[in-house]
Formats: sequence, C-alpha cells, structure tokens
Amino acid sequence: MRDNTSPHWRQRRAVGALGRGRDARPLIGPPRRPTRPHRFFTVHLGFTAPSVVEARELAVAYAEALNLLRPEVALGAAALSPADAWQRAERLFCGALGPDGERCVDVADHPGFHHAPGPGGLGWGDGDGPARD
Repeated sequence: MRDNTSPHWRQRRAVGALGRGRDARPLIGPPRRPTRPHRFFTVHLGFTAPSVVEARELAVAYAEALNLLRPEVALGAAALSPADAWQRAERLFCGALGPDGERCVDVADHPGFHHAPGPGGLGWGDGDGPARD
C-alpha cells in the first residue's frame, strides 16, 4: 500500500495541503438558521375527587409537588377542568404581576397580599379582599 500511515497523519497532511492550519476556521460551520425557541406544552393528568372544591385542592397540591421536583414546571399555567370539558379550565394560581415583574404564587382568588415565590418573597397589594390584577 502506498499510504500505510495512521489516519491521523494522513488527515494532517491533507489539511496541510489545503493550506489550513490548526487555528483556522472549521470546514463545517454552524447552521445559518437560528434555533427555535422553546415552546410551551401542557400535560393533562386525570384523577378523581368527590367535589370540585376537593379537586381544586388536589390539583394545587399536585402542581406544587411537581414544581418542587421539576422547577421548569410552570405553576402559573396550572389549570383545572372537568375531564370531558377541557374548554372550561380555570386557573389554579393567582399570577398577578408585581412591581418587580414577579408573579403571585398564591392560589387563585386568595384574600390578602400577593406574594412572590420563595421564602421571604416580595409581598404587595392592599391586603383586603380577593386578588386584583
């Protein structure tokens, strides 16, 4: 065989013959198209409950537990609906926008102040009656 050297040296000689050094641009460039932004998806979890009030409490507990395990789960997007009527979904969390751009993480229609996530989170609002946006 005419060229019985290792593939590494064959490649080095080929690159050298093309006039490319070690610090030159790679032969394959990045894609020209920008990458797509992440899209929002929804997962529907089915469960049974004796009443709508208890179903709401269970749904809030499930959403908070999932958010503890996986922080990328968006609490503000959690909703509850009957299994046969997804178009009648109701929000589970307040989501009111605060002065620093934070969103309230209390349950929907809660009385009192709005609270940002985390221990010692920012509180805002007038503190009386149901939540207002």
